[in-house]
Amino acid sequence: MKVTIKLFATLRRDRFDTQVFQFEDDTTIYDILDKLNIRTEDAAIVFLNGKHAELEQKLSDGDIVSIFPPIGGG
Repeated sequence: MKVTIKLFATLRRDRFDTQVFQFEDDTTIYDILDKLNIRTEDAAIVFLNGKHAELEQKLSDGDIVSIFPPIGGG
């Protein structure tokens, strides 16, 4: 299945902005983080097709996963 991954802010460093990947069926968001070497604590907000998603969520063909790091501010 094909899944589009969008990375934001510091997660883009040495990676990419948006890229389409081919994954096996039953792939979860956690599996994607592992493949991209993104620690779970560095994925503060994850959206699946524009809605908040849990890391255990299984993906389907055509899904769009957006991953945001923790946001700092002052």
